[in-house]
Amino acid sequence: MTEAMLHPDRLFPSNPVERDIARHLYSGVRDLPIVSPHGHTDPAWFSENRAFGNPTELLIIPDHYVFRMLYSQGISLEKLGLIDKAGSSQPADPEQVWQLFASHYHLFQGTPSRIWLDHVFFEIFGLTEPLSAATADRYYETIRDKLATPEFRPRALFERFNIEVLATTESPLDDLGHHAQIQSGDWTGNVITTFRPDPVTDPEFENFAANLDELAALTGEDTRHYSGYLDALRQRREFFRQHGATATDHGHPTAATADLTAKEAASLFAVVRAGNCSIDEAELFRAQMLTEMAAMSLEDHLVMQIHPGSYRNHNQTLYTRFGRDMGADIPTRTDYVNGLRPLLNRFGNEPDLAIILFTLDETTYSRELAPLAGHYPCLTLGPAWWFYDSPEGMRRYRHSTMETAGFHNTAGFNDDTRAFLSIPARHDMARRIDCGVLANLVAEHRLNEAEAETLASQLAYSLAKQAYRIP
Repeated sequence: MTEAMLHPDRLFPSNPVERDIARHLYSGVRDLPIVSPHGHTDPAWFSENRAFGNPTELLIIPDHYVFRMLYSQGISLEKLGLIDKAGSSQPADPEQVWQLFASHYHLFQGTPSRIWLDHVFFEIFGLTEPLSAATADRYYETIRDKLATPEFRPRALFERFNIEVLATTESPLDDLGHHAQIQSGDWTGNVITTFRPDPVTDPEFENFAANLDELAALTGEDTRHYSGYLDALRQRREFFRQHGATATDHGHPTAATADLTAKEAASLFAVVRAGNCSIDEAELFRAQMLTEMAAMSLEDHLVMQIHPGSYRNHNQTLYTRFGRDMGADIPTRTDYVNGLRPLLNRFGNEPDLAIILFTLDETTYSRELAPLAGHYPCLTLGPAWWFYDSPEGMRRYRHSTMETAGFHNTAGFNDDTRAFLSIPARHDMARRIDCGVLANLVAEHRLNEAEAETLASQLAYSLAKQAYRIP
């Protein structure tokens, strides 16, 4: 890859007037610290600070954006180095996996993954020629050798990336040992956790009943009864808060909420606890739990993130063989107006409640999400997310929401990634796209340049801190 392939004007408007404005705005935000308030990196990387193993383990195996595309072209997950749950597949040679990846790198043309990966290869590893079958060995050896040096340990990269705060995401059953180790050590990097209660709030989550038993063992509460179950959740939320959490995260299939009476909720819980619930009862229980979580957020001030609209693990064969998060999440239609109304009827006017809404259904941006966030004090819009954390997705998000919700009812940007090295690339992309959007408004005299400069900084940095209540 030559330097020209990572062009300094990439992602800026092609119109020269707007491009000049975007360049100026970007120069003011390019080097701002990274606030990464929602993601899925492994806290063990930072607690143990061990060297990353090899390029394949770091850049291919954990990144479902990467192996999803390769799988779509008929390349099996086994050939990409992933091990099935039964352990029946043999570990693949990482150099052969890398060669396979490099030989198919053309598949990523036009995708955000290509932009992120090129950024990683050039900015982080100093590689200056295109990745291909012919250069695969040179890439692998260069990355492998650099990963073995102290400068490429997780903590050193964290500091090099200028990350101010990084949030990981953990199950309510996690002991948060790695976070405790980070907090008790002498490293000053700010790595916090996020409370993701799905394993104990979704009756269709695997081993749900056993998870509730484990929740009881962790808390000493009787999770056979609804009141004890809620107390156990409150206790775990507090445990997460003590380990730095400022937010919860809820990956429900829909945005449905409910506001049952205490008696109705307890009866429903008895059914789901026994494992006898129908599909509709499971959905109603998840809906009720979103409202219960909102009530708890008013108590403990954790920001509530709702990520609905994904048909998760759509590929049943992959789910059975490899488990969750194998790149088979598919967007579905989502009804926010009716779905959220029970929760909003109860809590929507509470200024102390903070709910960040995400979507995989772009049709809801201007019709539902922007009007909702433009009215209810408790609602903020999350950035374009999985499938839409892309140049065109980000532009559409801004153009569809800013006229009704404005910029200040949005949560800036978060990268939502497992791929640690892509974090600066993703934030750089978001900053470039937002500067382009603002440049258009300046060129059309809808903003003056001073306003755009302030907004560019807020979108890149301060709105995320504000939305996630990060000090």
